[in-house]
Amino acid sequence: MQDNRLGAFTLSALALGLAFLYVPIVILIVYSFNASRLVTVWGGWSTHWYGELLADGAMREAALVTLRIGVASASGATILGTAAAVALVRAGRFRGRLLFSGLVYAPLVMPEVITGLSLLLMFVAVGIDRGFWTVTLAHTTVTMCVVAVIVQSRLVSFDRNLEEAALDLGCPPARTFLTVTLPLIWPAVAAGWMLAFTLSLDDLVIASFTTSPGAMTLPIRIYAEVHRGVNPEINAVCTIFIAIIASIVVAVSVLGKRLNARAA
Repeated sequence: MQDNRLGAFTLSALALGLAFLYVPIVILIVYSFNASRLVTVWGGWSTHWYGELLADGAMREAALVTLRIGVASASGATILGTAAAVALVRAGRFRGRLLFSGLVYAPLVMPEVITGLSLLLMFVAVGIDRGFWTVTLAHTTVTMCVVAVIVQSRLVSFDRNLEEAALDLGCPPARTFLTVTLPLIWPAVAAGWMLAFTLSLDDLVIASFTTSPGAMTLPIRIYAEVHRGVNPEINAVCTIFIAIIASIVVAVSVLGKRLNARAA
């Protein structure tokens, strides 16, 4: 009897938790098709606000800037994070390993306000004008640690006999990594890229410190619009980004299953 009660309590808590997370998203998606200008009043089904979004040049520009920053920073973070993970797993106990690992993982525990302010002070001291590339560098710095953690967890369980066999057959180390190691850890690398891309799209604090009015990201634009009142157009742009991220998740999941099936 006690186990049944515990099971019912666990299921109820899980259902409430999932509802708390996903019901607001569902409401946002539904109200993006609301014909009414008031976000709290249902006026029937309509795609009017998607048309308004396409006609809003400032919002389109912010979305394009955000996507470009996300792709660039996620790609850079994936390369650097994968290299850092390989160094931490394969290089052994080299001098300065503790300091290196601490620097790699520091953004995970560092408050975003401190990270953003530190990067802002660095860019000002160096004399770099804030804009697209400063936000990209900031996001690469922050998300690189996430990629390193994901790829490192895969490398720890990686069968090194495959690499040693390739090396014994005369394959150079760099080619061994590209032709043997990388295809087998590719699902982890792809997952790291996806998570880095998502974190870049979602960032508001760090981007607000390191950007300029000429390179305003979508979260900053949405935050500025909300201060003037919630516009149903915001529901539309958020729905589009939810669809983009969901598509990336599905694509990466399918790709990972196909690669695992080929490896098996």
